[in-house]
Amino acid sequence: MTDPQIAIAMLGIFIFLVFLGFPIAFTLMAMGIGFGYYAYFDPSRMWRTYNRLAEDASIFEQIRLWIDGFFTNRIFDLFVNQTYTVMSNEVLTAIPLFLFMGYIVERANIVERLFTTLNIAAKNIPGSLGVAALITCMFFATATGIVGAVVTLMGLLALPAMLRARYDHSFASGIICAGGTLGILIPPSIMLIVYAAASGVSIVRLYAAALLPGLLLTGLYLIYVVSRSIAQPHVAPKPAPGEIPEVPLGKLLVMVFTSFVPLAFLILSVLGSILFGLATPTEAASIGALGGLFLAVVYRALTWQRLRESVYLTVRTTAMVCWLFVGSYTFSSVFSYLGGENLIAHFVEGLDLSPVTFLILAQLIIFLLGWPLEWSEIIIIFVPIFLPLLDQFGVDPLFFGVLVALNLQTSFLTPPMAMSAYYLKGIAPAQVKLTEIFKGCMPYLVMVIIAMVLVYVFPQIVFWLPGLVYG
Repeated sequence: MTDPQIAIAMLGIFIFLVFLGFPIAFTLMAMGIGFGYYAYFDPSRMWRTYNRLAEDASIFEQIRLWIDGFFTNRIFDLFVNQTYTVMSNEVLTAIPLFLFMGYIVERANIVERLFTTLNIAAKNIPGSLGVAALITCMFFATATGIVGAVVTLMGLLALPAMLRARYDHSFASGIICAGGTLGILIPPSIMLIVYAAASGVSIVRLYAAALLPGLLLTGLYLIYVVSRSIAQPHVAPKPAPGEIPEVPLGKLLVMVFTSFVPLAFLILSVLGSILFGLATPTEAASIGALGGLFLAVVYRALTWQRLRESVYLTVRTTAMVCWLFVGSYTFSSVFSYLGGENLIAHFVEGLDLSPVTFLILAQLIIFLLGWPLEWSEIIIIFVPIFLPLLDQFGVDPLFFGVLVALNLQTSFLTPPMAMSAYYLKGIAPAQVKLTEIFKGCMPYLVMVIIAMVLVYVFPQIVFWLPGLVYG
């Protein structure tokens, strides 16, 4: 076999092992080191080490020299260097800070206050509970960026309220599942940070580019919820008299000020400081983490137990992302060194694709990868395979990143591997069936596709804000 064929076999074995359930980060590292040992093997260097073996050397000296000879391979230097590169990456430093902000906000009871306030404020809108749940999901998902946390907490908070209000099971479930995924698109998104680190695109420009598409998708979700509530009133019955308490305007304004304004101010201050160049993403994330702690203190929700849980979950998630980067960098370096990247590039060139066809093919592959894989694995492992091809087809990496972020919404909503549905089913009442949750997710897939088409047809949705702010 030639080196490029070995590289393709390496990729195929990795995908096979992932489907068997092996941990992705450690599989990447093992595959990278294993195939890298072959790729960087230098017999002359090893024989020079073995020739140092003396006949009268002690057994311990011989063992030491044999071990030294075995590790005389550049793959181990590469692995160490890649680990250091990830540890010193300034873009990735923002990840644990944003995660900590999200976990603190999750435990500060802010979300419950926000949902209650929005439910009262939107009571005259068709599907008011669904609208309140969707907007709450958007703000909470933006603050935390963790799909599982948003879907789980909103499933415990909003789903029982919608079921008590006689909402259709699938309609209510779809709102929570779709709303919970918005945080990986709307800045400050952790997914966009990871894409920026993998692609070299400016995270500041990427945040600006993703803001309008994120609001566009949220708007499409809201239009669908309200329109279906009007067209099919039985899926979202109007609240019965007295079901939602009457609150005087003054008290409602106080509720909005104490629930909606603090979280919105925290998110906008973090995002605004990044977009207007007042702070780097890492500095803004530090402000956000401190602001989350401050809100938890103000709401009297900061306890030692909650602080410890937040720190533990932050460290665990950050470690997972960083080890994925280490494994991916090692794997991709060996894959490229063996010629796998060039082989794929030549294959795509031979297909004679137009830019539109290339984008459709790339997004289709990412859509299919979203079934068995999380967004982090897709961004870190597979998106870099497409990045070298963007220049060939004249596709801006900024535009491609926003399309990928939109596309990855579907990875959480598409049966049979819709992770949002499984998160919700894990905490939903027994009468809510998994098939009903799947059914509720399907209309939002159509909304995502519509958003992707609009972004492609009107690319200024992506480029207008970065051009306005940064030129």
